Amino acid sequence: MVVRESFDSSLQELQEKMMEMGELTGTLIEKSFIALQNQDIELALRVIEDDDEIDDMQNEIDQLAIWLIVKEQPVARDLRKIIGAIKILTDVERVADFGVNIAKSTIQIGNVHSLIHLTDLESMKNRCISMLEKSLQAFFEENISLAKEVGDMDDQIDDLSDANYKKLSAYLSEHPEETNQLVQLILVNRHLERTADHITNIAESAAYLIKGKKYDLNP
Repeated sequence: MVVRESFDSSLQELQEKMMEMGELTGTLIEKSFIALQNQDIELALRVIEDDDEIDDMQNEIDQLAIWLIVKEQPVARDLRKIIGAIKILTDVERVADFGVNIAKSTIQIGNVHSLIHLTDLESMKNRCISMLEKSLQAFFEENISLAKEVGDMDDQIDDLSDANYKKLSAYLSEHPEETNQLVQLILVNRHLERTADHITNIAESAAYLIKGKKYDLNP
């Protein structure tokens, strides 16, 4: 019983660190978008620096997960949970990387007159952050309904992404002098769409933990 309590305590520590990493990543995405909206170059540079903390957290949690596998030799469901956690960490880290990419686009755009009002990028960003929270909650609470909800939200992101691309491409054809900014906004649109894909991967990992079989929430 004491051994099991020790294992449960370590597993809880793993989940708490994952939750902290998820919260930091959501904050990074939010800050990167604020930088884009306000054309705040200094904030964009801080976002790039903040990514180092998330990378360090990933390494720390990875080490804890590996230690749990080697020391405790978990079986069946516990092993599936730890392996799922390692996979999820990779997707969370990729989400943070896309936040950094948005910050880099902000720097590339500079202080010219902003054209972000042409898009629904903010709506995409809001949905991505909500998806991240729901996908991690689905994993921690083993809630299949939340996992499926994330998959549905990914479809919404795809629709917004398609609409944004059409608007920006049409505007570019009429205003070639705005090429630099419009190309960067198209890249931001792509980064957010890919962000949603990786978050959907997290939800699929949660579904696998719960049901013991693979789910394709992003067909």
